[in-house]
Amino acid sequence: MRGTLVETLIGALVLGVTGWFLTFAFAGRDLNSDGYEISARFDRIDGVGIGADVRISGIKVGRVTAQSLDPITYTAHVVMQINNGIELPEDSFAKVSMDGLLGGSYIALLPGASLDVLQPGQEMDEPGQGSIDLMGLIGQVVYGSLGNSEE
Repeated sequence: MRGTLVETLIGALVLGVTGWFLTFAFAGRDLNSDGYEISARFDRIDGVGIGADVRISGIKVGRVTAQSLDPITYTAHVVMQINNGIELPEDSFAKVSMDGLLGGSYIALLPGASLDVLQPGQEMDEPGQGSIDLMGLIGQVVYGSLGNSEE
């Protein structure tokens, strides 16, 4: 009888800790769907997935909601949800950025100077700056420096 009580208390403790972890995990997530969608095209979006941050000056102002490949131009089409209250000029620019060397990728928005603002559902005029192939750059530095030392 005593063993059953201990097992019940341990089970309740495990359920309580699990509930606390779930609450903690979802408390920081932005599940709010308020905002409007805009889109942009990129030549490459390595590391940017659905749910990735969209930032202006390092501040999160939205998230990536969809991505697809244009079958004609073979460019990446990214749909972003921007928080209400953030009005982006029409000549704004988007680029793929990284959070440090080992960090994830996000979309950085650089606001333009136009007086006209992007409307919900509108696509940015200029193609965005895609991600940089870090391993390719490292390879160029390594093999480029080896090639120059042989001269």
